[in-house]
Amino acid sequence: MTYTPQVDDYVIWHHNGLVHQGWVYFVDEKYITIETGIKPKPNCQYTKNEKHKYIHTLLLCHPYYWKDLEYIKHRRVLCNHCGRTADNNVRCLGMCVADSDY
Repeated sequence: MTYTPQVDDYVIWHHNGLVHQGWVYFVDEKYITIETGIKPKPNCQYTKNEKHKYIHTLLLCHPYYWKDLEYIKHRRVLCNHCGRTADNNVRCLGMCVADSDY
């Protein structure tokens, strides 16, 4: 049985002697992207009003390499609005029902 990647799976990709790891960020029949890192966007006049506050580093992986992916775990999304999980340190801006401090 072959592994079919899903969004929010944590995977390790062994490719050409290198090891890449991260969260599956996007899935399509033609490719997936694996999020290998994030960093905050700079706080400036161009980004201060943006909804998205992080820069994501994504690695593209085509279906013929999915056989080289090792599934590790799946993270449960607590809020579909903000994408918050139990371990990603995202804090909702007041739209989530799960937050009690707004």
